[in-house]
Amino acid sequence: MKLQAIALATLLAFGGSAIAQTSATPANPAQDQVKADKDQIKQDKEKLKADRKAGDKQAVAADKEKLKSDKARLKADRKSGKKSKKQQTG
Repeated sequence: MKLQAIALATLLAFGGSAIAQTSATPANPAQDQVKADKDQIKQDKEKLKADRKAGDKQAVAADKEKLKSDKARLKADRKSGKKSKKQQTG
């Protein structure tokens, strides 16, 4: 009886870690792209803030345009991710 309990516990431990590894990886490459876009937007905002503090008006304008284009790319990536997810399920 004790041997069965140990075997069951071992099986559950390895099975649980295998399930955790498979669920941790994104099923969709679009999710990776969305995360990368979010990180890029965060960096753009930090650069914009630094340029405002430095008083560089040209750099601020350029940063605003880059931030705007990155937000548009994020929106497009989210949309494509949703579309691919719908195609997979239906």
